[in-house]
Amino acid sequence: MAISRRDVLLGGAGALGAASLSLPAIADSEPIRIGCLAAMTGPSSAPTLGFNRGVNFAVEAINASGGVKGRKLEIMMRDTQGDPSKAVNATQELISQARVHGIWGPFNSGEALATTPIMARARMPNIHPCVVESLIDPAKFPSAFRMAPSNSQWDDAVRNYCLNVLHVKKVAVIGDTTGYGVTAAGASVAAFKKDGADVVYQANIDATQPDMTPDMLRAKNAGAEAIVVWSVTTGMEARMFNTRAAMNWDVPFVGHPSLASGDIAGLVEKPDNWKKVYAIGYKSCSYDASGKLPPKSQDLVDRLTKAGVALNDTLLWWVAGGIDAIDLFAKAVESSGATEPAGIVAYLNSLNKYPGYFGDYTFTPIQHNGYPTDEIVMSEASTAKNGTFALAPGYS
Repeated sequence: MAISRRDVLLGGAGALGAASLSLPAIADSEPIRIGCLAAMTGPSSAPTLGFNRGVNFAVEAINASGGVKGRKLEIMMRDTQGDPSKAVNATQELISQARVHGIWGPFNSGEALATTPIMARARMPNIHPCVVESLIDPAKFPSAFRMAPSNSQWDDAVRNYCLNVLHVKKVAVIGDTTGYGVTAAGASVAAFKKDGADVVYQANIDATQPDMTPDMLRAKNAGAEAIVVWSVTTGMEARMFNTRAAMNWDVPFVGHPSLASGDIAGLVEKPDNWKKVYAIGYKSCSYDASGKLPPKSQDLVDRLTKAGVALNDTLLWWVAGGIDAIDLFAKAVESSGATEPAGIVAYLNSLNKYPGYFGDYTFTPIQHNGYPTDEIVMSEASTAKNGTFALAPGYS
């Protein structure tokens, strides 16, 4: 019996019966499409390298084991180039044309500030690792979930390390001139002052500024005992490290995870210039004095290495975060049995200490900041090994 497209659409009993024997139901067989907003090129592309390796690793593993209830995962990658306007266009295309079931990313807050309201209006499930506080608001953005720390959690870790481990009271706080740099540095200054510290110097520096000497001299003359940095620009940071060395100033740098970015090794004038630099890190991606990672993290590194996934030029938390994001979407579809937004969001809202590789995630209908504060530590920035770091001095 020939089955025409019209027969199926009209729903004739005989047609549907025959179709059920010979054709899989579209809803049960179509791929689970996950959009990915990633700065694959441009100055903000470093995190994408690691996140994408984790995404690909997770997708290949899930699809090789039969997919999610027989349905394959399909990643629909869009290069935003770190440009909010391109991110907006890509988001609209993924929602209206590609008809994805969820979106992972974007990976920087500037893009996310532009795309999150769009996804909220479309009720599009969204998981991202961006740190700006306002990106998470279950009332305004009920489908957006943060699976990394917020900037205030980062700031708490930096402030705690400066005041309670390094025991400094006079700090200089420096950001770049981006929206993130201005916002993060301003919040850090306010928090330090609230905790009784003396912010002796604060500045927002153009990341392309070639000479860091004027600002470093002002910080030194003001009596700064530590320099707190809020920027993702490694070139600017390396120039600050080189200037510190030229000044023969033995002051520690503490701050943003980018202080530990691998490309700094090629930007500092000598390796010692990268010493006494402490970057935000995570327990899951930190090794102890004997060089050992937590067992679960070591198992992941071993499996990634066996699969040929390079870790020497990226960060383990980026790779692990990519894996976790895909796993969360897959588990949501598996649990709800559907790809409807409401089902995915409901699953995410029910998580209590979900055991990811990057960390354990907890979400509720009124709390979409999922990363545990007690998993955040400081790392010794120049000690990268397979994307992991030695714990900074002061941790047991």
